[in-house]
Formats: sequence, C-alpha cells, structure tokens
Amino acid sequence: MYENIYIRYNIVQKVTDKRKGDAFTIDTFNQSVEKKFDTQSYWIDSMPLTCFPKLESNIHVDVAIVGGGLCGITTAVLLKQAGIDVCVIEAKTVAQRTTGHTSAKITSQHNLIYNTLISNFGMEKARQYAEANQAAIEKIKRLINKYNIDCDFSPQNAYVYTENENNITKLEKEVEAALKLGLPAHFTTQMYLPFSPKGGMCFTGQAQFHPRKYVVGLAKTLDHPNAIFEKTRVLDISEGTPHTLITENGKVTANQVIVTSHFPFINRNGLYFIKMHTERSYIIGLHTKQPRIQGMYISADNPTRSFRIQRTSEGDMVMLGGESHRTGNGKSTFPHYAALEHYAKILYKDPRILYRWSTQDCIPLDNVPYIGHYSDNTETLYVGTGFKKWGMTSATVAAMIISDLILKKENPWVDVFNSSRATPKASATQFVMQGAAVTANYVTRALTLPTKHVEDISYGEGKIVTHEGEKVGIYKDNEGKLHAVSPICTHMGCQLKWNDAEKSWDCSCHGSRFTYQGDVIESPTVKALETYDIEL
Repeated sequence: MYENIYIRYNIVQKVTDKRKGDAFTIDTFNQSVEKKFDTQSYWIDSMPLTCFPKLESNIHVDVAIVGGGLCGITTAVLLKQAGIDVCVIEAKTVAQRTTGHTSAKITSQHNLIYNTLISNFGMEKARQYAEANQAAIEKIKRLINKYNIDCDFSPQNAYVYTENENNITKLEKEVEAALKLGLPAHFTTQMYLPFSPKGGMCFTGQAQFHPRKYVVGLAKTLDHPNAIFEKTRVLDISEGTPHTLITENGKVTANQVIVTSHFPFINRNGLYFIKMHTERSYIIGLHTKQPRIQGMYISADNPTRSFRIQRTSEGDMVMLGGESHRTGNGKSTFPHYAALEHYAKILYKDPRILYRWSTQDCIPLDNVPYIGHYSDNTETLYVGTGFKKWGMTSATVAAMIISDLILKKENPWVDVFNSSRATPKASATQFVMQGAAVTANYVTRALTLPTKHVEDISYGEGKIVTHEGEKVGIYKDNEGKLHAVSPICTHMGCQLKWNDAEKSWDCSCHGSRFTYQGDVIESPTVKALETYDIEL
C-alpha cells in the first residue's frame, strides 16, 4: 500500500452537473484543499497476496508463460487440461498488477464498438469479435463451476447509457449493429442508477466477479512444483527453439513461449511500442445508504463514468470509475480522484469513500487486441495484449486462441485478433498521434533543462530538477528523505514524469512506470532506474 499522501492542489477540469446546476472546477477551486489518503485496490486489500516460490534454478518446460494475471493463468490452466507441461513466471505476485486493479466486468459490451468494427473490419470479423467475447463469458462460467471457485460471481445486465439527447442515435445504431452480430442487445430507458439517463443500450446475460479470487482459484489448480514462479522478472527471451528465458535468478528453457505481461517487453519483434499506447483511469469505492445500483454501467458521454456494485463484508460498495488519460501526461493525478469524489457527492447524500485506486490499460491502434503469434516470423512465440478496458473477456479470448494455436486446433476467431494484421483505415489516426507523442517526449528531453533545484522540492513532492548540471528525478518523502533516480525510462529512453497520486515515475511514450525508489511497476521496461545518493 502506498503511504499517506498530503497535497494541496487545484483542479484542471470543469465538471457541471445539470441536474443540480453546480460546477466543480478543480483548477479554480478558490480554497486550496488539503487531502490525506492512500491509494489501495479493494481487490488487493480484500484477500492476501499469493506466495508461490521464486525461480532459483534452471528448468525446462514445454510451454513457458510470462505474466501471472488472468490471461497467463487461464492459458496455463487450458494447456494443463490438455496435458502440456507448462509454467508461469510472474514478476510480482499472481493477479497483483493489472488484474488486481480492474473494475472486473465480464461483458461483451465494450462501450460503442460494434458499429465501428463493422465499418472498419467488415461484418465477418466484427462477428468473430462478438462471438469470441460472448464465448469468453461462458468459458469463465465453466471454469468457475469445474473448479468450484468462490469468486463472488454474479450474473448482471451491462448498460451503456447517455444523459445527452444527441447520443441517443449513436446508441440506437450500436444496438442495431449488435443485433446483426447475434449479441443480446436492446435499447432501454429503464435503468437502475441514482439519476435518470435519457436512454441506454442493455446487454443481457453478462456478469461480474472478484478477479483475484477467480485467478488465484485457477492458479491453485496448477499444482505441480514448477507451475508458478513469483517475484521472478523475465529480462529477455532468446530467439530460436528451444527458447531461453533469462531471469534475475535462473533460466527457463521452453519449446514455446507466451508473453502475457500486459505491455510486451520484447522490442525486436512485433513493434508493439509503435502499435499501442497506455491510458490510466481511476476508481473510488464508496458506501451509501441510498438504494443500490442494479447492473453494470458505462456512459457514452464525456467525461466517461462507470458504475457497478461489489458485495463486501460491510455491505454493498459502489465502484465509481472514469477520468481516463494517457499515462505520464505530466499533470497532477489527484484531480482525477477529486472529480470522482465530487461527482459521488452530487449523486449521494452520504458517500463514505473506502477505496481509491487506478489502473493502466494498453490501447491498440485499431481498438482490437493483439492475440496470436508475436510476429509473422515467430512460430513458437505468442502474445496476448492490447485488451483496452475490457480485460476480463479479452484475456480469456486470448487464452482460448493461444492454447488452440499451440494444440494445433482450429479456432474461429484468429483472423480478427491476428497480431500482425494491417488495418490502415482503423489505425491511421492513432498511429500518427502515437508517433507525435513519442517525438514530443524526445524533443522535451533533448531541449529542456529544469529550472527547479533540489532545495525547491517540498515534503511529499516529486520533481525533475537540475543537480550539478544534470537532470535528476527526486522525491522528498514526509520525513524529508530524498529519493533520487535517473528520470530517463530504461525501455527506450523517454523522459519520465511524476505521478503525484501513486507516487511513481511514469513514461508517456509506452507506459513504463517506476516506484520513487526506481523499481519497475509496469512493463514494457524490465530494468530499474539508476539511483543516486543526494543530500541537502
């Protein structure tokens, strides 16, 4: 858990609530607000971390999987069911990172996507996407039943709603597209929220669960001694068969390798650092005495808002999410939590904030995940990535497709998710934006020198400063100790930016993140930052 954070901030975004006629402007808040809170995911806090062993010797397996989240563990289970000798190698602990920070909606309703998929990919591939995600819901149900996993699984309807009359037509077109693809969609004005939307699209037969209970339950079925290694970071994977996975502690040789490490860390194949960017979004968990929400919701409006209920030992907790932005955009991240909290106070008379956390999502150029061979010339190396904000079904789709490829089974959805696909119609704009963002970062690194110095840093603050003529990233903790690191990302050399809410150094180019002590939080980097000893 991050330590308590003290900050005075202004708000950069204006949020107007038309139902009550008030506005919240986080950067023109006339009174500075002092906040004290820690950020912790409910999924992490509500059950202990796993304790699988570290890799401490060299081993050989048929299939090695890099990443112990929902995708990696599900793939391992499916391959084990087929008699394959498989092991999972996780840099942290099972389901701790992305899986442990999701909103955990199990749904094929991925906001307003199907009308666009038909336009960009054609009817057949759009149908593959729809059928794959519907099949993922059923696969999760079967695995829960097969292994008797107690994970708070709850059938729910999933809604996309709008409070804007101008978006009604978009919703109606999306319903029409979904119905063409065989999805369980209909338009509705009856929803169960603390306000009355103008209209919405409903998918029936969807679900929600506790993602860590589910993934840890699956992990426990992989019961042979070399099944899972935790706190073992893979640093490189050799080309050729068998592959050799180089870790901090030992080597793993494997005939086939699957990379499910969120953002792929091998640059020489696949070019995923060009084909994706990352976004952060935020969730608060709150208790209220007002009537409970029924169903799972996401808005079609801007800013996006997301709702669902999670049953806890203290009663039903409302999970309110939103506030997406590109990772490492350089702005304060506290206002995103503040905006959600202010919105909660508009909706509820008595919100009691219990949890605050953020998550990071990999966004592919054309909004379809990359699943299959890592690249055209890597026959025995596979990848599952780019799940956007819909990782529960997308990760399960990846597990089903990749396990079928390894087992030489025909899979009906491989074409739409093909990792080497070319989709210029759907990708061109995002490709240009990604290139521009990376170029801007390099220019900033090369041409700017900070005007701040070590003496200018306040308690609880992190900044890039000039120290002895060099750029240094420094965080000053609440006891006054300085934590100094190189502010240059070890992935591809982009300049890092300080994330004040999570107290981390974040890369806007490809989403790598580091603790204030320089340790890796998020891939694609695998190397910690250089650290320095600096005293006032």
